[in-house]
Amino acid sequence: MTELSPAAQAVLDAAHDGANRVLFDIGDDSPVPMCVAAALRAAADQVVPLIDDPEFFCGNCCERVVKQEREETRAALLAIATELENAQ
Repeated sequence: MTELSPAAQAVLDAAHDGANRVLFDIGDDSPVPMCVAAALRAAADQVVPLIDDPEFFCGNCCERVVKQEREETRAALLAIATELENAQ
């Protein structure tokens, strides 16, 4: 496996216990990094979904900051997921 960033390694480590056993039963032969990446993508969709609300107006500074923070958080989660998917 390729060397992972500290963030991606921490996420992957969290899926294992101290004895290097997987802490969840995925019920098939999918590699753990792929399953963890899928879970991260689902979390990103739930926690910081794309803003498609026509009522959201980025006209004032507060809304621009919120939008930028959401986009950065979503991008960070999806980048870790992509890194894990490519780690095979």
